[in-house]
Amino acid sequence: MDWGDYAYPSAPESRGRGGTGGSAAEEFGPYAGDADEEHVAGPPEEGGTSGGGAPRGGRGRGGGNRGGGVSPDSAVGETRGRRGRGGRRRGFGESAGDPYDDGGPQDGGSSFSSRAEKGESSGDPAERARAICLRLLTGTPRTRKQLADALRKREIPDDVADEVLSRFEEVGLINDSAFADAWVESRHHGRGLARRALARELRTKGVDSALIDEAVAQLDSDQEEATARELVARKLRSTRGLDRDKRLRRLAGMLARKGYPEGMALRVVRQALEEEGEDTEGLEEEY
Repeated sequence: MDWGDYAYPSAPESRGRGGTGGSAAEEFGPYAGDADEEHVAGPPEEGGTSGGGAPRGGRGRGGGNRGGGVSPDSAVGETRGRRGRGGRRRGFGESAGDPYDDGGPQDGGSSFSSRAEKGESSGDPAERARAICLRLLTGTPRTRKQLADALRKREIPDDVADEVLSRFEEVGLINDSAFADAWVESRHHGRGLARRALARELRTKGVDSALIDEAVAQLDSDQEEATARELVARKLRSTRGLDRDKRLRRLAGMLARKGYPEGMALRVVRQALEEEGEDTEGLEEEY
């Protein structure tokens, strides 16, 4: 089958270096993160900063989809990987089930899905590999490693898989750099995760360490601290009535699970408790 059958018809405007397009959170809107009790969007319950979520500082280098190809979001066309009415919205890069699951179309009705289904019955390993990748990309953006694992699970020969995946990268259907950028922006602004936690998540998805470093560089300590303050402000009310040490452990533990450095977590929690009139003398030593 002619590779042109799989080419995405037109690339949407991407941010690129020095581009003027929207942010990754806008570009990947439906994947912008899950709601949970520590979601940073919306105003804090009491005593916190106002506004709709963590501050969105500029990236410095102005980049996003640095490869200049088709972004992972555009590769999936108009399908958006949402749950049905009443279900929670999936976060960026999350499929409905196992992220490596290749057992059925994730989003019905797309031309990519129907074409991929036909291709998977082909006896040609390369054709099967292309079909599997297209169907998985229809559901949600994927990294090269995620797709490679799916092809290995389906017993596609490694040399065939490498060739197909490299071709997907050439045409922009796989872009680990853009994936990492969007993941960081989405998970920081949607879930309040700090750089350490974001880097850990990207490593589990097989993103190269150099790309991870570039992606998390879009956040700095000031942005992290501002987000940490919002998280603590939203959680603070639920800790009232507890003694000081329990409040400290609960609030600092929440920040630690989200990847915030110990020193920053202590400083933010201490200041929040002081604003409520708590005696924080000796708190740093005890922590």
